[in-house]
Amino acid sequence: MPDYDVITIGAGHNGLIASAYLAQAGYRVGVFERRHIVGGAVATEELVPGYRFDIGGSAHTLIRLTPIVEELNLGRYGLEYLELDPLFFAPFDDGDAVFIYRDVERTIEALDAQFPGEGQAYGRFINDWQPFASTVKDVFLSVPSPFEIGKRFVSRTGMRMPWKEALPHILKPYGNLVDTYFKEEKLKTMLVWMAAQSGPPPNEPLSAPFVLWHPLYHVAGIARPRGGSGMLTQVLQQHIRSHGGSTYLSAPVEEILIESNRAAGVRVGEHVYTARAVISGTHAFETFGRLLPEPHRPASARHMRTGNGFGVMLRVALRAPVHYAAYGDRDARIALQLLCRDRQQILTAYGDFLSGRPAKDPPIVAMTFTAVDPSLAPPGGEVLWLWAQYFPYELARGSWDTDANVIAESLLDTFERYAPGTRSNVVDYLFQHPVWLERNLGLYRGNVMHLEMSIDQMFFMRPFLGMANYRTHVQGLYLTGASTHPGGGIMGASGRNAARVVLKDLERRRI
Repeated sequence: MPDYDVITIGAGHNGLIASAYLAQAGYRVGVFERRHIVGGAVATEELVPGYRFDIGGSAHTLIRLTPIVEELNLGRYGLEYLELDPLFFAPFDDGDAVFIYRDVERTIEALDAQFPGEGQAYGRFINDWQPFASTVKDVFLSVPSPFEIGKRFVSRTGMRMPWKEALPHILKPYGNLVDTYFKEEKLKTMLVWMAAQSGPPPNEPLSAPFVLWHPLYHVAGIARPRGGSGMLTQVLQQHIRSHGGSTYLSAPVEEILIESNRAAGVRVGEHVYTARAVISGTHAFETFGRLLPEPHRPASARHMRTGNGFGVMLRVALRAPVHYAAYGDRDARIALQLLCRDRQQILTAYGDFLSGRPAKDPPIVAMTFTAVDPSLAPPGGEVLWLWAQYFPYELARGSWDTDANVIAESLLDTFERYAPGTRSNVVDYLFQHPVWLERNLGLYRGNVMHLEMSIDQMFFMRPFLGMANYRTHVQGLYLTGASTHPGGGIMGASGRNAARVVLKDLERRRI
């Protein structure tokens, strides 16, 4: 009899979610994680005394579009979400401060008061594209196939416009689509900068869905687990253990064991653990390039693209709260803070990136979650995260080992222009550049999405054609994580989808 029904490699949030569903269904589950803590890129640690730093993803939106929290009853294990409203805040050099609220009508009123006519345009944009965004969400929550995607878009879009009118918009670069609806550059910039968080630049063809997703922010909202982003994965670990599963920390898997072309378990150091099935939740390059024995490595895996880095994160411990020159009230600190002058700033930063240079003038998303969760810092203190794009993994000159401090300090200088006095309150910081992300979180070439989120590596082509249904060419070996459909971000859809596939195969005794 094997040691487990299912072994999961990697305790990232997708691996834990898949494992939780299996454990809840009564299967014996073992999860093996190389780090000292569960969560992967969804973890929180006290790296500066008194300050709790998220190590990866921080804002929880996508998972709230899924039934995962309810289906796993995670509230029972201590998960508590704190709502962020306003959703977005953007300060500008001329003193303008623009807000997007959870409530669409409130947002329309605020925009119309500030930029006459733009609120009504925003309402039309949300109304036109919410059905499309909801259909994309449904696709994300299903096992991808050309038939399934086609069926959902043809029969369930509920689009407010005919397809012959909608399709030209969908095929546009997202940086251009906003011109169809809006006149005010500040509003266009906010929408485009949020869309850019998936990676592709605003001028990339066929990328409009990245901005057409925006209506769902008003549906799901943006929230934070009390105690830090990593509370999600801590609670998932508790769930698995309460259902008889095991989680092993500081236990890196060295090899997936294959017997008669089927996954039979894993080797961890000198120990062997057997199972009926194995789920690999680690990076696809790790699974296919290292963990699988050489004869079983598919040739197609060599064509997966991670790109040349993406962005950097500066996590700062402050003695006092951030104060923006354009708007000093707490609402600015609650929202995700979009620090971007115009769309050209994004394109210029991407041009630096293509040349192998760190963005000289990067747009930034700032986050100050102590505004809703004071437990993240000592009394009166603040945690400040600065996510900036674009920054290459391979630099044309210099190296991250030698240049990281200079680049980190330049980000602080950039932020100081928006919030004067921040520098004088810095206690310490952690700079997560592309090489740091690779070394510490296993994110190859510093890509937080694992693989590039371009159209040829999405849906039924992620991680590559023929292996997008969470099954692999090896019987009993399954995939989950950001390398699989629907990609990166704190959503958990990949874990849920993978669990449903594995459960079906277990019930049919295919493994």
